[in-house]
Amino acid sequence: PMSAQEISTRRDHMISIVIPCYNEESVLPLLHARLNAAAESWNTPFEVVVVDDGSSDGSWNFLRRIHESDDRWRAVRFGRNFGHQTAVSAGILHARGDAVIVIDADLQDPPEELGRFIEKWREGYHVVYAIRQKRKEGLAKRLAYGAFYRILARMASIPIPLDSGDFCLLDRTVVDMLNDMPERRRFVRGLRSWVGFRQVGIAYERDARAAGDVKYTIGKLIRLALDGMLSFSTAPLRLATYFGFIVSALAFLGVLFTFFQRIFVDWFTAVGFPFVPGYYTMVIMILFLGGVQLVSLGIIGEYVGRVYDEVKGRPPWTIQETLGVDPQNDFRTE
Repeated sequence: PMSAQEISTRRDHMISIVIPCYNEESVLPLLHARLNAAAESWNTPFEVVVVDDGSSDGSWNFLRRIHESDDRWRAVRFGRNFGHQTAVSAGILHARGDAVIVIDADLQDPPEELGRFIEKWREGYHVVYAIRQKRKEGLAKRLAYGAFYRILARMASIPIPLDSGDFCLLDRTVVDMLNDMPERRRFVRGLRSWVGFRQVGIAYERDARAAGDVKYTIGKLIRLALDGMLSFSTAPLRLATYFGFIVSALAFLGVLFTFFQRIFVDWFTAVGFPFVPGYYTMVIMILFLGGVQLVSLGIIGEYVGRVYDEVKGRPPWTIQETLGVDPQNDFRTE
């Protein structure tokens, strides 16, 4: 635990709020108003870093107007859409605060909750993550989210908290470590768990979107789930071994089936399985061996594809324009 003097010192430090944004023109005015209102209770200097992830609506024009009237709001505009996790990583890189808060622009994560995060940080925690309760999505999506977090927790080589998304506060110590990590296919909530240090969860009720359409489609959610599972677990690679044992067992059963079929020819013929030398065994072996080989190759291909992405060395994002942000030290710019 921190001393009273250290806690008092943290009250004078700056807070950075990182907000990934994609086509959120309809919600940005409300976000701006609610976040500024919530910040009045923190008694701490703050800045906001919004990362426009290639929006095609008027999001950037609105961010420009906000910046001109309030220079605490800064922004980075990507050259195209690079994805949510990339936008979060870019925002963390450009944040200057002693603590960095990640929050989505759609107001499903209430800005009014941030004071609780900051208090925990002042108590000496390095990572304060939100635990989602009473999600407002449909039943199918809630079940999918619940299954994903529990499968990931079982597969991952490190402890990853259940039902915790990217909504969190990171101490500067953790932020610097995340910025030094070379990965391009990032799963930020997994990386912050991998770092360690003192971490604590805060339960909150997740709201519905304040306005606009859902940006995380099923396809994007599946890709995020794959990134999380493949980045922090080698368990899928062991599936090939498991499938090998399963195929061997089925092949053995096929041998027993053929053996008994030759002994009890009349009975098997009566029930519709006349003896045809080698036919059933061949079909069983082709189908199961072929399926296992394709699944195993697919799993290996997912890992090889990620290795391929890393060794190419391309920057994970490009920056088209900035507001109040100096990207000169960012090797990821165009």
